[in-house]
Amino acid sequence: MNRRLNKMIWSAWEEVAKHAGRAYVAGPELADAVRTCRRLSGLGFGGTICFWNIESDSAEQVVDAYTCALAVMANEKLNCYLSIKLPSLNYDWALLRKVLEQARRTNTLIHFDSLEHEAADRTFSMIAEAARGYPHLGCTLPGRWMRSVADADIAVDLGLHVRVVKGQWPDPNGRDLNTHEGYLRVIDRLAGRARFVAVATHDPELGRAALKRLRGAGTPCALELLYGLPVKQALKAARELEVPVCVYVPFGHGWLPYSLSQARHNPRVFWWVFRDLITGRSLLHSKNRPHDIPPSVDENRSCSSISHG
Repeated sequence: MNRRLNKMIWSAWEEVAKHAGRAYVAGPELADAVRTCRRLSGLGFGGTICFWNIESDSAEQVVDAYTCALAVMANEKLNCYLSIKLPSLNYDWALLRKVLEQARRTNTLIHFDSLEHEAADRTFSMIAEAARGYPHLGCTLPGRWMRSVADADIAVDLGLHVRVVKGQWPDPNGRDLNTHEGYLRVIDRLAGRARFVAVATHDPELGRAALKRLRGAGTPCALELLYGLPVKQALKAARELEVPVCVYVPFGHGWLPYSLSQARHNPRVFWWVFRDLITGRSLLHSKNRPHDIPPSVDENRSCSSISHG
């Protein structure tokens, strides 16, 4: 009886989460992400492609999605790089090697997304191992984690491209930092030292402050935005400081942020689903969608320095 009930709950959650998460993806197929990135490229923007799988997808299916994305990016000559999620590969070295081998053929950056705090040690361990054989790698550092300042040192030592985010998941040690302060602490640690830094935020004031510090230290940088969220105000900072802009474009089912297993540990997931169902993420249909940005905004800027080492 309990098993049947759990199955029913899981099925219901999957359908609700898929619906709520549609706003965050270009579409279910790789072709949807490619079309979006073509439009972005035409407007002078770079792209970050990532496959958002559902938990029933096998690790082999995820690898196929990653390698196909790399092949298409190369064939299309898209100004993009690939973001991957190691938990979706079950931290399997053989599978990661397949992705890196495909990336090596076109010298494409492979970026490791940040997920829950407990995944960080294992992720950085695999990044360090991968860096021995392939130099074009990146990592994500959440500003709200205490450990991110030390992780910034690791990223610098490994020569990684770094994306700094506010962070979705809290620090389990109970020392969750003020979002802005923590973010800028990580930026300051990277400034003047990192190979490249992507400032991933839609907060215009935070983005402007971070980009100014990086530019002042002579660190190559870009603004990175998430598909489906408003961009107009954030883009002003990029235009003022003349930095490139990238847009993170997921494809797939778009419900990864709402995983039931994550919801068990973080009740806020239930609020996120409710919020996005109610709002319908109408920003997807807004004139501020990245692919509808007027060409006058950073028309001649690209993100090639992110895409390739």
